[in-house]
Order: sequence, then structure tokens, then C-alpha cells
Amino acid sequence: METKKLNLKLNIWRQKNTNSVGSFVEYSVQVSPDASFLEMLDELNNSLELKNEEAVHFESDCREGICGTCGLVINGRPHGPLAKIATCQLHMRNFKDGETIWVEPFRAKAFPVIKDLMVDRSGFDKILQAGGYVSFNTGGAPDGNAIPISKEISSLAMDAAACIGCGACVAACKNASAMLFVSAKVSQYALLPQGQPERYRRVERMVTVMDELGFGSCTNTYACEAECPKGISVTNIARMNRDFVMAKVMSKEIEV
Repeated sequence: METKKLNLKLNIWRQKNTNSVGSFVEYSVQVSPDASFLEMLDELNNSLELKNEEAVHFESDCREGICGTCGLVINGRPHGPLAKIATCQLHMRNFKDGETIWVEPFRAKAFPVIKDLMVDRSGFDKILQAGGYVSFNTGGAPDGNAIPISKEISSLAMDAAACIGCGACVAACKNASAMLFVSAKVSQYALLPQGQPERYRRVERMVTVMDELGFGSCTNTYACEAECPKGISVTNIARMNRDFVMAKVMSKEIEV
């Protein structure tokens, strides 16, 4: 038996480019409750193209909650109403027949809108590049595996490394802070012995670039953790702050 389709109204943010003024445009769609949110947008775009109208621009890649490119603000929440999933993992069965859904891009000065729902998140790449490299020589795989690391520390490092760089933390924060993202990338190295040689230089450089790009300061509301699709903990921010202070102390000692 065919699944009954949902009748939905979509208010989607349309904006031609970074410098233009955008606005919400209303669309009506019929969609299977088993479709993902991005599949629903695909169907909408197919119908628009059949009418010779311009498709809604949005970004996606893996559609498996891994790449982090699909981020949208849905009804005021990054990635939508469910916790610990990316937009591509959200299905239409989580909405009610006749519901109105508001869809907009991640909002942040450091994430300028490229077009419609697409934003420029290259700032994250610049922060990672500022972190530099890891110089620790682990040798071959057997040598790397021979380095003793406790289960607790390795688990914390892997939890931090789970960050997919989607930017939901920035979109959720009223100050558009990137500290959860940066702290996760700092922690995944700072916790392991391989990351120790550049530990303090790394955090200082990454935080400096984060500030230069216009990301705001931490608000301590934990909104970033609540909206993160991978559940990255704000304890990473505390670790980053401690390492940043230590980096400054060490810099002063070198000057003296």
C-alpha cells in the first residue's frame, strides 16, 4: 500500500549572492514521510526546473552525516528538531501534515551567504591550516600502536575527532562563536602524545585566526553542545582555554 504523502508549506530563504538582500519565498510540496529532508528539497527543485524556475541552492555531499556540508537552520534550529543528527539524516516523518517549515542558512558574519541556503565555511579550513602539522615521528603502524595511551584519554581524543566541521555550533551560538569546533580540533591532538610538540603553538595560532575571521566569543549557554550533531562536549572549550593561557605564559617566559 502506498504511503500517504505529507502536504507541507516551505518558507525558504532565497538570496542571489552575498551582497544582495534575501527574503523568504513560500512553496507548497507533497512528499513521502520516508523521504529525507534533502530528498524533499531535491523533489522541490525538480518541480521548479520543470516550470523553468531557478532551483534552490543548497549544499550536500555524503548524505550520511559524515561530511558536515548539509547544514541548514530548520524551524530555528541548526539541523532541525532532532538531536545529534545532521540535516541529511532528518526525515519528513518528523513533521506533521499541513505543517509550515522555515528553512534558512546558517547565520554568522564569518559564514557569508553564497546563494540561497549555501554559506561560505572556508573560515574553518583557515583555522585548521593555522594549526599546522604534527611533527611527532610514529614510525610504522606497529610503532604507533606501541605508544601507551590509556582508554580514557584515547576515548576523549576520538570523541573530539568526531567533529565534522558542519558549523552548527556557530549557528546555534548568539555570538556566532566557533569555540566548540576549534576546541575539538585542538583537543584531538592535545590529548595524545603525538600532538605534544606543537601543542601550545597550535592552540595560540588557531585561536588567533578564529578571532581574526570574526567569530564571536563563547556565551557559556551550551547551545553549541546541544545542537552539535556529534555531541561534542564543551569540556573541550575548557581544555582549549587552559592551553591558550599556558601558551601565553610560555611566550612571556621566552621573551624574558
